[in-house]
Amino acid sequence: MSKISTKVTVFEKIGYSLGDLAANLVFQTLITYLAYFYTDIYGLKTNDASIVMLVVGLIAAFVFNPIIGILADRTNSRWGKFRPWILYTAIPMGVIALLAFSTPDFSYKWKLIYAAVTYTFLLLLYASSNLPYSALSGVLTGDMGERNSISSYRFVAVMFAQFFVQVFMLPIIIYAGHGDKAAGIETVMTWMAIIGTIMLLVTFLTTKERIVPSSEQKSSLKDDLSDLSKNRPWLIMLTLTILVFITLAMKGGSYVYYFNNYVDKAALANFISPVISSLSAMGINFFGSDPVSAGFGLFNAGGIIFMIVGITLSKKLADKYGKRDVYKYGLLVATLFIFCFIFFKPESIFLMFLSQILHGFTYGITIPVLWAMIADVADFSEWKTNRRATAIIFSAMMVGLKAGLSIGSALVAWILGMYGYIAKESAVAGHEIIQPETVANGARMLVSIYPSIPFLLGVGLLYFYIIDKKMEVKIEAELKARRGGQTS
Repeated sequence: MSKISTKVTVFEKIGYSLGDLAANLVFQTLITYLAYFYTDIYGLKTNDASIVMLVVGLIAAFVFNPIIGILADRTNSRWGKFRPWILYTAIPMGVIALLAFSTPDFSYKWKLIYAAVTYTFLLLLYASSNLPYSALSGVLTGDMGERNSISSYRFVAVMFAQFFVQVFMLPIIIYAGHGDKAAGIETVMTWMAIIGTIMLLVTFLTTKERIVPSSEQKSSLKDDLSDLSKNRPWLIMLTLTILVFITLAMKGGSYVYYFNNYVDKAALANFISPVISSLSAMGINFFGSDPVSAGFGLFNAGGIIFMIVGITLSKKLADKYGKRDVYKYGLLVATLFIFCFIFFKPESIFLMFLSQILHGFTYGITIPVLWAMIADVADFSEWKTNRRATAIIFSAMMVGLKAGLSIGSALVAWILGMYGYIAKESAVAGHEIIQPETVANGARMLVSIYPSIPFLLGVGLLYFYIIDKKMEVKIEAELKARRGGQTS
């Protein structure tokens, strides 16, 4: 045991943040395009796509994540507990991400099996990489101010990944495949897999685990599970995370259907034409190949740019007012701008873009706070029990993330099916798909009313979360005194 600084260098913060940039090239693709890929590119029926996403996703959430959390907390190596997982899963996750978005020419039965198998392995490898990665933030430093800073770096990187996926990916898919979305998405996923793998390796090489539990803190699995069952903040964060990611998956996965089936295409083309002309003058031509995909990308761009602005304010607000209150009120206001979409007519393009920008800004403030709150819950557990189980605590985030993603994505496909959506597999060969009029209303509900409900339930839950600003300060001070400033 030796004394070291609780400060983390900018170089290490950047290196750590690249790991989340890599993970979100996969995760944002799942949120934004998985349902669309299965129904409109790969050719699964809406009910089958919904079942694959729900069943595989829930298995990943409630089986893969707890097992990985338990194993990671009990990993001991010269590189620490969590960094080896990032190293050994980097290449396999890149490979399976490419396979999961490939379109082999199988019979329908085998296409369904292939989708289920590749999605299962993708979520298994994602859990094996991202859960230890997330837990790593809890052992880089014990200083809560530094954790807020690390979270801010991390989620600026997340926004860059989200910006690429939600703004550029669909136009590039159409451009790279010359209109063939199946060929285009395989090309894009190949490059994303290579870049993501390199970034994960950089994260492994540039980070260091500083908070190492003493030998007196060793506990059994029974102890860890018993601690969790009595840890009300952990239970609240688990439920909150499920609700948040149901909304993110539902609205994120619905926008592409919203633009294809509800937004007036002529009004959209007219609204974005000055931007397209400016981009073309700069040599960026792939936006001009399809006005719907261009409008979809620019719509997302506005939200993400202002989301990054919100993220930059997050640390100062959390330091001043406490994470719980900043998250609660930020989430409430962000919900109002989602709800507004129910009132917009197909021609109300300006109002759609404005609401997306305001939603992005207010939700951006909350993004780093959620993850920093999980690290605080790990501290709360150690403070209460004198035992630290970082990875299994962080499994709340991963379980919630996967469960929310699975439920939200499955709801997109299922609800669209309820409104009569016709998937590629159900279309008559050689005929253009003409969706029933009811689909437009379903798409509008999927970006407004339905995703507002889980967010509002999450706001209500936070009234029962006891780790406010005063308790944050108390826990940090008492843990520092208990550790005596010692780490390894």
